[in-house]
Amino acid sequence: MTSRLVSLFQNVQVKMLSEDGQDLIEYALVIGVIAFGAAASINGTAAKLTAAFNTFGTRLSGYIT
Repeated sequence: MTSRLVSLFQNVQVKMLSEDGQDLIEYALVIGVIAFGAAASINGTAAKLTAAFNTFGTRLSGYIT
């Protein structure tokens, strides 16, 4: 049992020191930050668009009636 734990620990150490998957993690982090920024900006833009369409609709209905 102890030898299996030592072997597992050594494998984890080798994986942590390896830089093979580092690029993938960096790209995933960048994509996550971009997605968060896009979602935050869409919420603000949606509120402004809603207000603009409501104003347009109110003015248009005032001209029609």
